Amino acid sequence: MANENGDVQILQVDEVDPVEVVPGIVRRRLPATEWARGWLYDFAPGAEWPEVDVHEGEERYYVVSGEFIDCGRRLGPGSYVVFAPGSRHRPRTETGARMIGISIPTL
Repeated sequence: MANENGDVQILQVDEVDPVEVVPGIVRRRLPATEWARGWLYDFAPGAEWPEVDVHEGEERYYVVSGEFIDCGRRLGPGSYVVFAPGSRHRPRTETGARMIGISIPTL
């Protein structure tokens, strides 16, 4: 990760060590600050988040590739989803998919 002047972090997401959440779902934690946390998830075909995800703060994600089924909708590449604090969801995929997201904690 490059750090220029202590206020910029730059990295290649595929170089971040992956951690298996459950079989079929891999997470890469991206740099975090006190204002936001970043992450990247890769879902294998047929994978589903293991439980309902409830958000304490705001959460957003962007579908990079593949297709997620979430909140009763099919979300393909370019879909951007914003969840309000207190919302919940349980994403899954039939095809396999990658998402990048940001969690914004409550202050």
